[in-house]
Order: sequence, then structure tokens, then C-alpha cells
Amino acid sequence: MRSSLSLSVRRSVSSAASHVLSPPGVIVSGVLLMLFTCSLCAWVLFESRNDAYTRAEENARNLMLVIERDIARNIELYDLSLQAVVDGMADPQVMALPSKLRSEVLFDRAASGKYLGSIFVMNERGDIIVDSRFIPARVGNFADRDYFTFHRDSSNVGLYISKPYASRLRDGALTIALSRRITHADGSFGGVVVGTLSIDYFRALLDGLSVGQRGTAAVIETNGTMITRLPYDPKVVGRNIQSAPVFIRAMATTEGAFAGTASIDGIRRLYVYKHLPGLPIIVDVAPAESDIYAEWQRRAWRLGIVMAVFSVILVAGSLLLSRELQRRQLAESKLQHLARTDALTGLSNRGTFDETLQKEWQQANRTGRPLSLLFVDIDQFKAYNDYYGHQAGDEVLRAVAQCVALCVRRPADHVARYGGEEFVVTLPDTDSTGATNIAETIRHAVFDLNIEHVQSQYGCVTASIGVVTSQGRAVHDGAVLVKMADSALYEAKSTGRNRVCEA
Repeated sequence: MRSSLSLSVRRSVSSAASHVLSPPGVIVSGVLLMLFTCSLCAWVLFESRNDAYTRAEENARNLMLVIERDIARNIELYDLSLQAVVDGMADPQVMALPSKLRSEVLFDRAASGKYLGSIFVMNERGDIIVDSRFIPARVGNFADRDYFTFHRDSSNVGLYISKPYASRLRDGALTIALSRRITHADGSFGGVVVGTLSIDYFRALLDGLSVGQRGTAAVIETNGTMITRLPYDPKVVGRNIQSAPVFIRAMATTEGAFAGTASIDGIRRLYVYKHLPGLPIIVDVAPAESDIYAEWQRRAWRLGIVMAVFSVILVAGSLLLSRELQRRQLAESKLQHLARTDALTGLSNRGTFDETLQKEWQQANRTGRPLSLLFVDIDQFKAYNDYYGHQAGDEVLRAVAQCVALCVRRPADHVARYGGEEFVVTLPDTDSTGATNIAETIRHAVFDLNIEHVQSQYGCVTASIGVVTSQGRAVHDGAVLVKMADSALYEAKSTGRNRVCEA
């Protein structure tokens, strides 16, 4: 059982190897190898592209975290100062203090950063009544500012961040205001506490970021107002982008990442954004896709060139190898044909006849069908050779061989040169009558060639044929059948030649 299984496996492996090492198999194998290699490279490139995207997103999140913490910390400190002023304004004892001492109590040093302006207290009409940097307070009315109207018209006591505006007290410098509402004990509007923060703070914060050649970072209010953007452009500050698709998507969730096209410059970027907790501010870091994939594209080009060269070499090598295998198979086929063919007549040779007879004999034994054999001999060929010469004799052999082959029409029938001037015809599934009819056809055809033979009593080349059929005979081997056909041939020759005799 194991031996049979092992033999079956060896045959399967041998068959597969022969198919692979055939000319078509080499080409198919080369193409499959090329496709596999290209697919592998495509998968590697796909994964490396995803890795580039993931690294860019992680880097953007880290940068955004730096921005978020810095803005949140500074605004929280500034808001604490504003809240302290609101609480102090509600304390009669604080308000009863002398102006200088009251200013020291209301305004602490947390409100004196590089980009922080004065803190003002405005009454319900919008007039400045307390100034953190000047005593007495500077004169000004800011009832037209959005932060004042917001607090006046809303009972919301939380922190309000204004739109960027050109400050009248800071020579037109772009500024945003952080403000809180002052509410009287009876709930009525009592004014506003306002602290100013220069846009330069946000600009300086973003300028230190590395977001790529075409990347951006931005600080935006939740109402769509642009506070600042990297790269910095004064024309962009204060612009409302509420209707921009990118802003709409950023407003859908408190934080996230998505790819989109900027409405400002039309560049596609990866937007990583977050709404700052407790603040009406959105921070985003957006590296450009062209920057994200720049190194990946260079690597893909290099790998693509290498793969193209490899594919060309592989295909060319497969074609060359296939061509060489074809030549080798053709040469082997020719050698095999020569080994099985008689060089003079083009018929099968003695060895091929022996193989054919053995196969047909076994088949006849299994099926019980008749097998007939014709033994054809050219009459007085030696005398012809001596009289006309060997070259003429070779021509007669070729002519008779072709004549015999033309008389045998079935694909299963087989004609071979047995040796010298003798030919054998194997006729499977043919009874005695059929074999005799074919033999007579051959005899007449050879006679009709009308090849001159002065040494023959018929004046032309003739053939004698012995016929034998296996059916109804105690024949146990193909060799016995040959001997019986040869005996019938001897009888035909001894009884006058140019005739057919049956054993």
C-alpha cells in the first residue's frame, strides 16, 4: 500500500515537473513568478503607504497636543485673572480701596505675559472705568465690540472669545478679546471685564511647528472665525470659514482625523483636529498628502524601476529558456524519430515494428479480436541490385515502401521495413479475408508501378506476400506470428512469386 502510494506521488511529482519544464510551462511559470513578485511588491508598497499615513497622523496628533496644552494653559491662567476681577468688582471692600491698591488687588501678575494686553473693566455703557496698566484709566468706549454686545444681550456668564480685530489701543495690532460678564446682585447687566491677547501669540506658537512644506496648522473659533493659520497670512486672520466642507466635518465630532481639500488653497491634506475642552476653539494640524507620501513615492518609483527591470529580465529569460527547450525537444524528437524510422524508406524500423506488434498482440489477447500480419518481399531484389546497381535498388525500395504505405489507410495499421527488401504490415482487428484483400491490393499496386526488371519473369518489379491471422490459431506470441507469416511468404516465393499466400 505504501509502495503504491509512494509510486503514485513520484509519478505526480514527475508529471508536474515535466509540465513545468516544458516550453509553455516555463513561460507560464515565469509569468506567474513575475505576477507573484509584483503582487508582493504591491502589497509591501500598500502597507508602507498606510504606515506613512499612520506616522503622519501620529505626528500631527503630537503637535496638536503641544498646541492644545499651551493654549489651554495660557487661556486658563488669563481667565482666572478675569474671574478674579469679576469677583473683586462684586466686593464692596475691594472697590472702596484707593485706586492704586485696588488695581494691585484686582490685577495679578498672571495677566502680564508677553502677548497679553491690558485688562479693562467696562461699565454697562461700554466705557472703560478700570485699566490694569494705567491710573486713571484710559478713555474709550467699546460698546460696538462683539464681546460687549454678547454679554449685554446674554445672561451667559462664561468666558467669551471674540473675533480677531484691529485694536484701537494697540495701534491696529490684530487682537482677540477674552471677556466675562459682570452681573449685579439683581441679575442685571453691570458691564464687562475684558483682557486682550495678541494674535502674535498664536502665530509664534504655530511658527515653531514642523508640518511639512505644504502642511498647515490653524486655530479656529467654533463659529468659523479663523484666529490664525500656518503659514501666516494677515488676509486669512478673521476670515469666516463656516461654510467650508473641512470646517463642517470638523464640527461633527469633538476630535478626529480625515482627509479633505482646503477651501483656502485647494490642497488636499490630512486634518487632525480637536475642540479644546471648555473653550470655543478648534485646533488642527494638517500635513499635505503630497508631503506625507513624498518619500513613499520616491521609494515606489525606485522599486517600480527595479521591478520593471526584473520583470523584463524574467520574461526574456523565460522566453529564451522556452525557446531553448523547444529546440531541445525538437532535436530529441528528431533523434527519437530517427531512432524509430528507417532512414532510406521513411517507414518505421525493425525496433518500432517489434514494439507495435507486442502492443497489438496484447490488445488482441485481451479483446479476442483478430490480428493479421503481412510479410512483403520484393521478388529477385538481389538480381535487380546486381544488374541495375545499388542506387537504383535504393530507389526501388523507396518506391515500394511508399506504395505499401499508400495501400494501408487505417490509422491503427502499421507499416515497417523489416530488413533488406522485406516489409511488414500490422493489421489490428482484421480477419483473414480482410488481410488477404489488402495483400492483393499491395501486390497489384507494386506490379502497377511498372518498374523495369529484366531479371524477372514478369519483366517488372513484383512482390510476394505472406499473410497470417491470429484468430483460430494456437499462437502464444507475436514472434510466432512473424514466423508463420514468413513461412507463408516462403510458400509464395517457391510457387512462382508475385502472389499472396496465407498461412
